[in-house]
Amino acid sequence: MMEAGGHWRNWVGNQSCIVRHKGAPDSEAALADMVREATSDGLNVRCAGSGHSFTPVALTSGLHLTLSGLQGITNIDTARKRVSVHAGTTINTLGKALKQAGLSLINQGDIDSQALAGALTTGTHGTGIKLGNMASQIVGMRLVQPDGSILIVDESRPDLLNAARVSIGMLGVISEITLQAMESYNLHEKLWRCTFDECMEQHDDLAANHRHFGFFWCPVPESRHCYCLPDTSSVSTTDSLSDVCEMKTIDITTEPPMERGFEKIAYSSEIYPIEYVPNFHELEYAVPLRYGKQACMEVRKLMLEKHPTCIYPIEYRFTAGDPGWISPFFEQDSITLSVSGEPGTDYWNYLKDVDDILRQFGSRPHWGKLHFLGAEDVTALYPRAGDFRALRNKLDPEGRFLNDHLKQLFG
Repeated sequence: MMEAGGHWRNWVGNQSCIVRHKGAPDSEAALADMVREATSDGLNVRCAGSGHSFTPVALTSGLHLTLSGLQGITNIDTARKRVSVHAGTTINTLGKALKQAGLSLINQGDIDSQALAGALTTGTHGTGIKLGNMASQIVGMRLVQPDGSILIVDESRPDLLNAARVSIGMLGVISEITLQAMESYNLHEKLWRCTFDECMEQHDDLAANHRHFGFFWCPVPESRHCYCLPDTSSVSTTDSLSDVCEMKTIDITTEPPMERGFEKIAYSSEIYPIEYVPNFHELEYAVPLRYGKQACMEVRKLMLEKHPTCIYPIEYRFTAGDPGWISPFFEQDSITLSVSGEPGTDYWNYLKDVDDILRQFGSRPHWGKLHFLGAEDVTALYPRAGDFRALRNKLDPEGRFLNDHLKQLFG
């Protein structure tokens, strides 16, 4: 049953809402009942996930759902290496279960505490020039519709699948996701520090010759502490602590687990995540790959010359294009560039300046991270935006799965 609502805030405290009702279903049937009751009462419905979005995507004044009671694997198809999992399962929990089953995710991001449905359908990704975002691993979903019915999404309906993979909860409440996994593998991680110029010189080769490559550019010595990055001085190619890149490559290996210095071998999902303290508000855009280095150089120049007090690192990663209609990577190989504002400071002008730089390259945002897009931008940047809006309106004509933020972009 739905419970009385109250106040909700996200993990970093920059988004909050007062909700009329909250719900924590422990089965798909209970979830369907809550959605049907709420929508018949004229209420909007949104899911909180793990509250890891910096944008208002989870906000509502109607029914606010948590799927934390819908956890765990429901089926493993060992022959096809596919796993079906409840939507509220965290990435960390899924990784542990896959390890026991002799499987691994194809790729994942560097935070693993998010609920699977929220992370994947906002465009969450890892790094790897030939690897898609996490949603590209979705081969099936079960979506609760406004009337409580279940819409089956699978490969027999490719348009629906590509619309739903990154859909920000606008096509229904996800109860279950089926993912394409792969045989279990270990990863070999190497960390080191170099100058920015060295990084740019090696950029293409490192991206092409490693399964995963990414870096954090740190303008000042204090920058690495903002993201809890280790002190890699002992494996540095420079004596400088300012204007440096904290580099990382990761590759599949058959070698056994080990750890020495700034090298580590472990099971896949034990290598991908790093530790973050929730002390930042992040903007991240997917920039077409051909403009990646230019975009990074321009944002670096902006930070050094106009916003020297903005010291959170630039995080820079790679993601292959995918067919998701409103995916940040729709049919476009990209780099992702993220910057952060410090909570408690007026960082908006800084983020707007970064947006001004990145939008000139036709960049698209991670839907769970701060951005400045409006409806006209969505139409211009996403060739299938009109198709997505039409499908959304067909499935949810009264807009029960929208909120003010999403209505402005997709209503």
